[in-house]
Amino acid sequence: MKLAFMGSPGFSVPSLMALVSAGHQVAAVYCQPAKPAGRGKALRPCPVEVAARELGLEVRTPKTLKDPEVQQAFADLDLDAAVVVAYGKILPKTILDMPKYGCLNVHASLLPRWRGAAPIHRALMAGDTQTGVQIMQMEEGLDTGPILLSEAIDITPQDTTGSLHDTLAHLGAKLLPPALSALERGSLVPTPQAEEGVTYANKIDKAEAQIDWSQPAQQVDGHIRGLSPFPGAWFDHKGTRIKVLMSEVTTGAGAPGTVLDDGLTIACGDGAVRLRTLQRAGKAPQDAETFLRGYGIAKGETLV
Repeated sequence: MKLAFMGSPGFSVPSLMALVSAGHQVAAVYCQPAKPAGRGKALRPCPVEVAARELGLEVRTPKTLKDPEVQQAFADLDLDAAVVVAYGKILPKTILDMPKYGCLNVHASLLPRWRGAAPIHRALMAGDTQTGVQIMQMEEGLDTGPILLSEAIDITPQDTTGSLHDTLAHLGAKLLPPALSALERGSLVPTPQAEEGVTYANKIDKAEAQIDWSQPAQQVDGHIRGLSPFPGAWFDHKGTRIKVLMSEVTTGAGAPGTVLDDGLTIACGDGAVRLRTLQRAGKAPQDAETFLRGYGIAKGETLV
C-alpha cells in the first residue's frame, strides 16, 4: 500500500520499521519539527525523523496541518492510507478524509479507557491490571473512532511506564501489517467503542510527581511505577529531592512517610512500600542497597 506515516517519539519508530519491512511504500513521513535541546540548545530532530532519514524516506515537518499548501501536498501523495502513531498534532477532517482507506491510529490502551496523551502512565497510576494496543480508524473526536484490531496484555507488579512503553510499541508494530492487509482485503470489521467506561489520559504534569505517602500503598506504588522513568515520582528528605523509579507493595504500618526499617520500607496511609530504585540529582539510578551506602536515610525518619 502507498502510505504516509505520521509519528514523532521513540514509541512510533517500531511501527515505521514494521511498515517498511512489510514492503509498504512509505511516500512521506510526517513528524514534529526539530526542537532545541541540551546545553547548547541545538536543534534536535525527533526519533522518527532520525529513523526516516536513515531509511532514505522523505520527511515533512509542517508546523500545522491546517495550511492549505500543506493539505494540498498531502493530497498530492494520493495515498491508500495514513498511519498515525503518537504524532502529536490534531489531524483536520480534510486530512482524515483524503486517503482511500482513511487514517489509522495505533493507540496504547484498551479504548474507551484512557483516550488522550498519556495512556501508559495513567493505566499504571490508576492501578489497572490490563492494557494493550488497538488499531483504530480515526475520526474527528479524540480517540473516539471504531476499533479495527486489538491485543491485550496483563500489567505486572514489575512493570513501569518505561517497560510497558517498549512492550506496547513493539506490539503495535506487530499488529500494523496484518491490519493493513485485512483492511485492503475488506475483511476488517470496525467495532464501535463502548459508550461506558470512557476515561481521559491527560498529559503528565510535573507538579503531580511528588509522592503522597498518605495514600494507600497500592496507589503509592502505582504512582511511582507510572512516573518511571519520566518525570520520576519524588520525595523530599531534609531539603534533598530524591526520585523513586521502582517500588513494591509490602507489609508494615506507621505514620505516613515514616521509614520503618533499614531497607527503605516506607509507611503509607494503608500498608507500606519498599523503595527499590532511587536517584539523586546528577546521579545515576541506584538500587536501594547501593543508594543507602552513599546517602543516609535512617529508620524512624519521616519523608515528605
